Amino acid sequence: MSAPGPNPGERDPLVASARRKDERRRRWKREGEPSTARRLAEIGVLGWVIVTPMLIGVFVGRWLDRTFASGIFWTAPLLIVGLAVGAWSAWKWINAQ
Repeated sequence: MSAPGPNPGERDPLVASARRKDERRRRWKREGEPSTARRLAEIGVLGWVIVTPMLIGVFVGRWLDRTFASGIFWTAPLLIVGLAVGAWSAWKWINAQ
């Protein structure tokens, strides 16, 4: 006879989602509603998570454009890449909360 495998519910996304929701509900009962200051801090962090990669893209793009005398050939695409990286990071941060 073979040994029983892992519980199939452990890999089911619906079960995992229900467990996360239950954990959030328990944490809310234990800790209460976050303060307004905490919510504002979270919004500020979220803004910086998006803006920082964009600024890095702009600075690197401007440096490359000055080095190669190429107008905004590098700045525009690196700004978009920074936006994509920032949005992805914000998405991951929000889902982790």
